[in-house]
Amino acid sequence: MADQNVTDMANQLAEECLSVQHETGNERLFMEVATVLGASSQTMEEAFLTAIRTRMAALQGRTFMQKALAAHKARTPQT
Repeated sequence: MADQNVTDMANQLAEECLSVQHETGNERLFMEVATVLGASSQTMEEAFLTAIRTRMAALQGRTFMQKALAAHKARTPQT
């Protein structure tokens, strides 16, 4: 398990990477960043990928729930 400093750096880098991905439309940028990190530190690469994957999974979960709620509201008459 990575120390807290590595985890904190990976979390910050993940947030920044997702922001750049969103702005540029490059959905695989995180893989390029991971390759760069892995060349210097496998520990940092793994912490970064964990941070990215958990954030991406959370975003997918939110999107799914929003769509499910919208579908429910479309089927249910509003009073």
